[in-house]
Amino acid sequence: MSYFDNDGCQLHYEEYGKGTPVLLVHGLGSSTRDWEYQIPELAAHYRVIAIDIRGHGRSDKPRERYSIAGFAEDVSALIEHLGLDRVHLVGISMGGMIGFQLGVERPELLKSLTIVNSGPEVKAKSPRDFLEIAKRWSLSRLLSLDTISKALGKLLFPKPEQAELRRKIEERWPLNDKRAYLASLDAIIGWGVRERLARITCPTLVIAADRDYTPVAQKEAYVREMPNARLLVIEDSRHATPLDQPQRFNSSLLAFLEEVEQTAHTALNKDQQAC
Repeated sequence: MSYFDNDGCQLHYEEYGKGTPVLLVHGLGSSTRDWEYQIPELAAHYRVIAIDIRGHGRSDKPRERYSIAGFAEDVSALIEHLGLDRVHLVGISMGGMIGFQLGVERPELLKSLTIVNSGPEVKAKSPRDFLEIAKRWSLSRLLSLDTISKALGKLLFPKPEQAELRRKIEERWPLNDKRAYLASLDAIIGWGVRERLARITCPTLVIAADRDYTPVAQKEAYVREMPNARLLVIEDSRHATPLDQPQRFNSSLLAFLEEVEQTAHTALNKDQQAC
């Protein structure tokens, strides 16, 4: 286990493997354990770094207002703390939002960006959107984390053969600090950087589960607004794709990273030959 300090907050991160850095950013209410099925495979090829966002996991949970921009500053501080040049950043759900924020604010830090079941904004654009957001905001405050974990486990992993994944959610979710969890949820609601997506010019892979909370069409729409992005749909998957479809997810991510690395290597050779 390793820690570093940023803005008075002690943040936990883990490192595995060697090579080009791949930085993994988890979702709301989760931790580095979001990536338990990815880290071993990625670490065979890359230097893998997984962070607990402030308010989550083993990181501090300061009593303050959280923001996606603040979370992104923590991630950029880790990159600088480790003395890294550019990283391949992979973020799921809230972690994807943090990736978008970094992409528009600190594009020089990213070698590539992989967004998993996420989007560049969480804003109500219709009465239905408003009701859904209000419902989630209210229930998160009214229900205990234990109750939420049981409902979430059934929603994410409904199949009989997914009992072990349900058990993990039911065990891990109640470990959250409720105040920090709600502060993180508040950071998401109303956030958005969609109007600045053109700033993200690094190779971007958007992975969308066919049964995610939001439809694939929404991902298709914002992918078209990005200059160097592509969409990959993973079938028979819900919001926690790295857990419910780990083999397809891992092979797709590794193929993308290898392509980005090969393209960069080819471009470097051409530049050297030109000199």
